[in-house]
Amino acid sequence: MIISIIAAVAKNRAIGYKNKLLYSIGDDMKRFKALTTGHTVIMGRKTFESLPFGALPNRRNIVVSNSKKHIDGCECMNSINDAIHSCKNEDEIFIIGGGEIFKQTLEIADRLELTHVELDVQGDAHYPAIPSSFQKVASEQHIDDKTGIAFEFATYQK
Repeated sequence: MIISIIAAVAKNRAIGYKNKLLYSIGDDMKRFKALTTGHTVIMGRKTFESLPFGALPNRRNIVVSNSKKHIDGCECMNSINDAIHSCKNEDEIFIIGGGEIFKQTLEIADRLELTHVELDVQGDAHYPAIPSSFQKVASEQHIDDKTGIAFEFATYQK
């Protein structure tokens, strides 16, 4: 099984503020959907609560939470280890947030699918530093048509 982490990260590593995404970049959302559809996504409770329409369609949704035991359209697990163990027969899973879940899974991840957003923004959730065990293996530079924000799609591999 491949464990992939997917996130949009500002220059100062901010990923969210007050349980909201920091920006809306259409191509980033399309890439997220293309990569994760048909796979399992694992997230923390706060990340789930930030989703505007609940469980993500066409994906197995697992929410790691100590406080929630049932969420419509999702499986609830007490720990990240339980969540990953439940996926042992899958080809690839995606860790989609938030900051604490990223910290807990960065060392066991095989791949990082990051969107590096060329902004410094205020955030109260941050992505951890990328360990030196990861090497960038793909990179695409883009500019968002609507906002003019520059960003890079980057893939890192162990």
